[in-house]
Amino acid sequence: MITDVMNTRNKALSRAARLVLTAGMAAGLAACAPGFKADVSRFATSLPAPQGQTFAVVADDPALAGGLEFSLYSDYVAAELAELGYVETENPEAANLLVRFDYGVDNGRERVRTTGYGRDPFFDPWGRFGGFGYRRAYAFGFYDPFLAGPEVRSYTVYTSDIDLKIDNTTTGERLFEGQAQAVSRTNRLQVLVPNLVDAIFTDFPGRSGETLRITIREDGKSVRPID
Repeated sequence: MITDVMNTRNKALSRAARLVLTAGMAAGLAACAPGFKADVSRFATSLPAPQGQTFAVVADDPALAGGLEFSLYSDYVAAELAELGYVETENPEAANLLVRFDYGVDNGRERVRTTGYGRDPFFDPWGRFGGFGYRRAYAFGFYDPFLAGPEVRSYTVYTSDIDLKIDNTTTGERLFEGQAQAVSRTNRLQVLVPNLVDAIFTDFPGRSGETLRITIREDGKSVRPID
């Protein structure tokens, strides 16, 4: 009996530690960006109001089942549902609700951005004032800084997404389907998945058939557009 209690307690502490670690990584990325934006689509039928119904989170992709990475990300889903009032169980066969969860990120694609001009018309890269005779490069002839043209930069963007499905285990009825998708400069799932989960659970379950943009602010709070 004492061993069972200790195992349960250790598992809870382990989950809490994983959530804190990943939340810290997400916060670190947020500090470098104005806000994480995700497009969220949700469809719901007769999802029951939380009254202590049990749920189990399982991998929608069999290849993810049993993995430590999936366990980490599914903890975020479980935490959101528990906060709503549902009760997690580790036995999918005994659960009232079966939550199917999937996540991923693509290989990225290149984007090109044109910003301003290639060099400052008044200051060189060494911080010195440009002009005739001051720098050797400007000593002879006429230099028009605007002929240098705009500065073109390329960078990689990645599309990440999560999918969430909730079924009634008794009837087999699909109660909820939702997807959150984002385009970002990082492909780190440890940062992306927590933000996507936060987005899909903003005003959960939402209006059926609605697609909207959710912004996760730097302080970790989610904001949906005003109707």
